[in-house]
Formats: sequence, C-alpha cells, structure tokens
Amino acid sequence: MNWYGWLSLGSQKQDNKDRDSGQRGALFLWSVVGTVIMSLMFCGYTWAQKSVVVLVDGNEKAVRTFSSTVGSLLEAQKISLLEKDEVIPAPETPLQEGMVVTLNRAVDFNLVVDGTTAPARTRGRTVGDILIEYGINLGPEDEVSPGREEPVVSGMQVQVARVSTVTEDSEVPINYETKKQYTVKLEEGTTRVAREGQDGTERQTWQVVYKDNKEVSRQLVSREIITPPVDREILVGSGMVVSRGGENIRYSDVRQMVASGYTYTGSNTASGVPPHYGVVAVDTAVVPFGTRLYVEGYGYATAMDRGGAIRGNRLDLFFESESEALSWGMRTVNVYFIK
Repeated sequence: MNWYGWLSLGSQKQDNKDRDSGQRGALFLWSVVGTVIMSLMFCGYTWAQKSVVVLVDGNEKAVRTFSSTVGSLLEAQKISLLEKDEVIPAPETPLQEGMVVTLNRAVDFNLVVDGTTAPARTRGRTVGDILIEYGINLGPEDEVSPGREEPVVSGMQVQVARVSTVTEDSEVPINYETKKQYTVKLEEGTTRVAREGQDGTERQTWQVVYKDNKEVSRQLVSREIITPPVDREILVGSGMVVSRGGENIRYSDVRQMVASGYTYTGSNTASGVPPHYGVVAVDTAVVPFGTRLYVEGYGYATAMDRGGAIRGNRLDLFFESESEALSWGMRTVNVYFIK
C-alpha cells in the first residue's frame, strides 16, 4: 500500500471517530434538554395546582385544584348554585393559594301574600328580614304569621294577611206594622182596611273588617230613619169598644157602679190569693169570681174578693196604702166587663 492509501485510511478512521463523538454529544444535549423540559413541566404543574378550602353551610373541605376562578372551582367540585345562594368571594374572582371559598345556601319556604302562595328562597334570618327582602310593606292592620321576630326555618310558611276596616252605609227597609182598631160602626167580626201600610227606609252605618278582601266581621255603628213606615190600619167591628189611655178595650157590658177603696187587712182574699193592686171585692151574686173588669180611674181589675158590706152594684178596690184608699174615697164609675 502506498502512502496515499495509508493517508486515506487514516483520514477515514478519523472521520468515523469524529462522527461517533458528534453522536454522543447530540444524545447528551437532548438528554439535558429533556431533563430541563421535564423540570419545567414539573415546576409548572406544581405552580398551577393550588390548595384551597371550600366551606359549604359550615362544612369544611380541603381541595387541591387547577381551577383558575372561584366559579370554575365550584363547577369542578360539582357544587351547583341556586337562586339566592351566596358565594364569598364572587364566582369571577381569580383563585389563589390558601383561599377560603364560602358558600351560604338560601332556605326554601312558602310565601303567602294577598291569598296567593308561591315558593321562595331567602338568606334572611328572621321573618322580618323576609318582608324587607321581598319588599312587602305592612299596613297598620295587616297581620303576619309567624311573627316578625320568628327565625327562618326551611320549609316554613310565611303568611301575610291584608286587613282593612272600612265604614259602609246601606239603606234597608223598615217593615210596617198592622194595627187593628175596633169600632161599633161595623158589624161584629167584619173588617175593613182603613189605611194601607207602607215600608219606611233606614240608613245603617256599619264598621266592616276585611281580611284578604273577605269580610270577617261587621258591627252596626249607627242607624237613622230616612222615611218612617206607615202602619196598616184595619177597622174591626166589635159591637162595643171603648178607648182608654190610647188602648181600645172590647167589652160585653158596661155598668155604673159605686166603688170604694180598701187596703191590707192582714188576711188573704176570699179567693185565697194575697191582696194586690188589681184585686176587687164584689157581690158574687152580681159579679162572679174571676170576672175581668176595667174600672174608669182605676184600670184593669179582677173579681177575687168579697166583703160583708159589698152588695149589689158595689165594688171595693184594693190599694197598696191606706192613704191611696182614702184618697179614692167612694165614687160612681163606669165599669166595663171585658170579653
């Protein structure tokens, strides 16, 4: 082999050696780059993951998460938000290491206002808080149940009743009455209408209490007659009627009799009853016991006593005192025998 051949062979060996060295360097470089990338990825992973605490209605839970905001954290934890629920901090707040996320759940209840029931939610602590939250203004007579200071309980019913007291006027009829007037101008037992009746009118003022537009009580405050009623008058044939003291007295007989007066004697009457005003002593041969009389100047009387000096058309009228009996004296009067 000549010199040139040895030179070519030496050069080829050197090239192979250099090539092997380059390959080893490239492999080392890629190894270093891979290690750096892995380190960076690990650091990034560690940096992106955060430790936070989720507090739901007082129940605490520690969480490690890659979520970037409070809202995405709740979604990742499958915690749904309902109406009126409160999240602190707000859902759009960026999540930070060591942050405490608090969720206060609202309470479900039924709200009854103006007779209408609807489901509702609240974070209020008392019934009074609910009224403020829902903008319910109470009138001076309105009622709320339970009371304003009662605590809110899940599933409770809060009822507001609108109460109002109003004054109402109404006109009502006054029914007429039918009155009989006895007369001797008609045959006994026959009747004739002397005047037709007519109802009157009365204005009544009522105090009415309404609860949710339904009447619950009514009280009469005053009344005023606008038009008085006109009574119906019927004439009745009686044969014999006398009017005394505004009263028509039907009688079967009238006699003039001498009447005297007496008072307590300490004994009962001859009929056995104690003496009292309206008792008259008679001659039972002329006036039987139990006969009802109307004595002018005295009034109604019943024959329930007798006396030794009472004979014929004589009467002895009982008075409550001796002075009244003496004041009466003895006089002749018309005595009507009542039917």
